[in-house]
Amino acid sequence: MITMKHFSRFTLLLAFGGLLQQCSYSQNKPATAVQNLSDSTPNKQSMKKENNPAYSTTDTSQVTMTEEQWKKVLPADVYYIARMKGTERPWTSKFENFQEVGTYYCAACGNPLFKSNAKFDSGCGWPSFYEPISKTSIIYTPDKTHGMERTETQCGRCKAHLGHVFDDGPPPTGLRYCINGVVLDFQKAKEAEKQYNEKKEQ
Repeated sequence: MITMKHFSRFTLLLAFGGLLQQCSYSQNKPATAVQNLSDSTPNKQSMKKENNPAYSTTDTSQVTMTEEQWKKVLPADVYYIARMKGTERPWTSKFENFQEVGTYYCAACGNPLFKSNAKFDSGCGWPSFYEPISKTSIIYTPDKTHGMERTETQCGRCKAHLGHVFDDGPPPTGLRYCINGVVLDFQKAKEAEKQYNEKKEQ
């Protein structure tokens, strides 16, 4: 007979194991549509961050800043993931069950990373995408931490840690970009189009 004490220990072990692996598993189910939850919409965020001079959703130049500079301009949770290669707890991201149409950006520098139509429900507990917005959006680096061999994904502009990519995703790429939601910003399609047109007119 399983006691409450044993059940609690088992639950903690499962949670810890999942956090270390960051959804490092082979998918056994096909991708399904993301659930539409009315309370999952993130608060509207400004695409300009006055305290962060590196942040731009249109500038493609490489960002070079010291860790001390990053620490001053990034919120603590973003700094932990982006610069210290941390991992957010699974199923806690505001983008996990989010299906607004638009673009996802790096929360550290504003670099465009993914289009919403590349997002899918992987069931792993982190926002997942099957392809980046462009070939230069992401940098890929080997990751052999925690006794595993994985491929880390970093922002192509500021080298912020985003998550990992696995080869068990859906068509057409067969890839699953497993991304920490903390390091993502989002802009609705109409807002992004308006910003683009305003820049074009200047």
